[in-house]
Amino acid sequence: MKRLISALAPSGELTLGNYIGGISQFVKFQDDYETTIFVADLHAITVAQDPKQLRNNILKNVGLYIACGLDPNKVTLFIQSENIYHTNLSWVFECHAYMGELSRMTQFKDKSSKQESVTCGLFTYPVLMASDILLYDADIVPVGEDQKQHVELTRNIAERFNNKYGQTFVLPEPIIPKIGARIKNLQNPNNKMSKSDLADKGNIFLLDDLNVARKKIMSAVTDDIGKVQFDPQTQPGISNLIQIYASLSNKPITEVTDAFANASYGEFKKAVADKVVATLGDIQSKYNEVVASGDINQILDRGLEKTAKIAAAKYSEVCQKIGLGR
Repeated sequence: MKRLISALAPSGELTLGNYIGGISQFVKFQDDYETTIFVADLHAITVAQDPKQLRNNILKNVGLYIACGLDPNKVTLFIQSENIYHTNLSWVFECHAYMGELSRMTQFKDKSSKQESVTCGLFTYPVLMASDILLYDADIVPVGEDQKQHVELTRNIAERFNNKYGQTFVLPEPIIPKIGARIKNLQNPNNKMSKSDLADKGNIFLLDDLNVARKKIMSAVTDDIGKVQFDPQTQPGISNLIQIYASLSNKPITEVTDAFANASYGEFKKAVADKVVATLGDIQSKYNEVVASGDINQILDRGLEKTAKIAAAKYSEVCQKIGLGR
């Protein structure tokens, strides 16, 4: 069975965009791939985090993974920072990655332009991401559009290492969903939904009060054209709502636009809001069950034990090949 790995950083509250573009994709693959999903807490600290809130978000992410449909009996779940081999291998890869290729990472350029002080971690975290993936010989990596470039870097590092030291790593393929890969902010549809801004009414969080979530959809920015059609360039707001509805309904975009061709924006927003509220209500109900069960720590312990063995073996192989240790 081929292997899949992916993760989300606990840098804030998980959003509807994280569910549509990330977690729901993991769920679809879990029966067909040996699936490993982790909480990327080391990636979260590339920018300052409140320690207490970060730890809360880590466990909350795991609970939401399960509530959204990941089956702990099928999927291996763990916390990145608890597995020391991720950072160990990352250092080796930093010594095989080049400043030029890291400086070309679009995410780094975007994020660094918005910060006065840029950490080394923000610059090198794509190398840690390569370590996250290559430790487990993953064949596929479900990612959003903004992470595709990082998987391409991962492939470059793996190929470079293989050419120098012999076949060691599998070259992974990025998998990007055809619909919903980048759900946008409801108030500013030129930006994606953000985990880190709780006050922004354009972000829908998985644990939002259902009435609040409905109001956010109903107040979403649209346009003056008045036609429910998919045109991200001239109608980004309504196109974003179409993607949300299509993703949650598991329908092609054309089927959605045909069904609402004669609907007003208000009518379409109500349909989207109904779909979002139903989805969030189901997730929240299951999340409360998961938290009440007290099983999260046991699931994480089991996942760490399994992944640590796999990662230790791969790291040992790397050390042998490059001459580290005795």
